[in-house]
Amino acid sequence: MARRYGGYYDFGPYVPVSEKKAKSQKALAKLRAADSGIQPVVIEGQKIATSWWGASWNRNLERYADYSNRIERGRSYVRHGAVIDLRVEPGLVTAMVQGSRPKPYTVTVTIDKLPDRAWSALCKEALPQLDSLAVLLGGKFPETLKDSFFAQGTGLFPAPKDIHFDCSCPDWASMCKHVAAVLYGIGNRLDQAPELLFTLRQVSVEQLIAGTVKATTDTLIRKAETAQGDDILADADLGGMFGIELDQSPSIPPATAKATGTKTSTAKNTRPKPAKPPAKKVAKTAKPAAKTAPPPPARHTHSPLVKQFLKELPKSRKAFTMAELATSLPDWERGQLTNTLQRAIREGAVERVSKGVYRRA
Repeated sequence: MARRYGGYYDFGPYVPVSEKKAKSQKALAKLRAADSGIQPVVIEGQKIATSWWGASWNRNLERYADYSNRIERGRSYVRHGAVIDLRVEPGLVTAMVQGSRPKPYTVTVTIDKLPDRAWSALCKEALPQLDSLAVLLGGKFPETLKDSFFAQGTGLFPAPKDIHFDCSCPDWASMCKHVAAVLYGIGNRLDQAPELLFTLRQVSVEQLIAGTVKATTDTLIRKAETAQGDDILADADLGGMFGIELDQSPSIPPATAKATGTKTSTAKNTRPKPAKPPAKKVAKTAKPAAKTAPPPPARHTHSPLVKQFLKELPKSRKAFTMAELATSLPDWERGQLTNTLQRAIREGAVERVSKGVYRRA
């Protein structure tokens, strides 16, 4: 902290970075001894944040004139490990920052809830464009949604008026370097857990994806009512498509029930079986033919699309998931890949081992 004496400022003696880091590490070790749940901000590499979510958080703060000149004060602090604890709750961040004094400073940052109207508008726009929770949190969603999420005033990222903070240090500045370090630390934390941005803005990321699942399921149902044959995405693996676990039990074909150890239901309560034709006479007439070698089993005949699919599918019978399949066949679109997989299952070329797990038949 700069101290004014007479007509000049005294910024205090220069402290090497190595000494600052050592001081932060010592404070962190002491804090961990008292609380095993400490969550320090650790910067690895040259950049404070590398993911779209983390980098966008930092870029959002830097683009506002209110913050652009002041937030830079926290860069060196967060880089040398001064943020020794940072925890995120709905609308609240609590942190401890090691400064020049022996005792760490306590910083609190509160974030206003995203207005319902803005959240509804984002959900409505994202609904037809998102197909997976993993894609969303991975930051690989369409550019149009990135623009919407990053938009000033209407997006997910807070404006200065939405951010309120306090620090226990004696610095009278409206944003001290300890607060600035915590704000950058939030960006780094979003690299590891981007869903925390939704937590801070007090909106549900699950609500966003659940709406997408419902809309796509309704589309599949309407398609099944009007389309025929291969155009129907029958028995679609929605869990694999959306990258989430759906609360439903998949039907396991009898052919794969044995492989998975799943017991199939018995036929005790089914209708009586029709009477079998007399077997003795058939056996007598068929007896001479039994001496000849049985004909070889008929080879599977698959549709051209499934044949092409099998050519590009790994040759081994090792089990695979939809995510692994998409990685192996990067040129296939998601919908085409899922549809072809279901068709391969119907044709007996692929079998479902368990929920979301498949292998060559």
